[in-house]
Amino acid sequence: MAVPSWIERLRTARKTALVQDGMRKIHYLFEDGKEMVEEYDMKTSQLVSRKWREKNTLGGSGKWQVEVGEPTSPLLGALESEHIQESSANPVFMRKDTLTSFQWRIRNLPYPKEVYSISVEKEQRCCVIRTTNKKYYKKFPIPDLDRYQLPLDAAALSFTHANNTLIITYQKPKEILAAEEQLQKELKKIKAASDGDGDCKTQ
Repeated sequence: MAVPSWIERLRTARKTALVQDGMRKIHYLFEDGKEMVEEYDMKTSQLVSRKWREKNTLGGSGKWQVEVGEPTSPLLGALESEHIQESSANPVFMRKDTLTSFQWRIRNLPYPKEVYSISVEKEQRCCVIRTTNKKYYKKFPIPDLDRYQLPLDAAALSFTHANNTLIITYQKPKEILAAEEQLQKELKKIKAASDGDGDCKTQ
């Protein structure tokens, strides 16, 4: 049996919409029990955040995993965890897309632009950040390309560095731009609850 396409999975998922503070929040519940919450800016239709959650081994709800948007603050987890917290000076990796590109920002990287090299590892389906001074190394996937089963293209990748922040940009392929446009039309058809009476489970 063929694996349903990603756009088909989005169509068949149970969806709830909530409008709050200029954002449209969409909560998806997939057939396999996974949940996804996306937040879009109402004015621009720009994706602001995407989080995932799946059932844990005991069947309860696991923790939300941030794919796009600000990472969960370590301070929020401090009450649940007794682990030693990372220094606030450590690099902070987060994804913050634009309408036409996937974009990652890594804060607290003070080295000049010429220190960094970013490459595409097609076999491993990921991007790799290296530094000539051996101070920072990171591999990261682009889940959207995996979901749409599209190849990684080194020509779509670029980066810049400013204010101690490395900004990596990957131009969205035309297939994803078309799918996102199609999805936005469908999401706007969902009747959204306003703040206070929705059951959009983002907490």
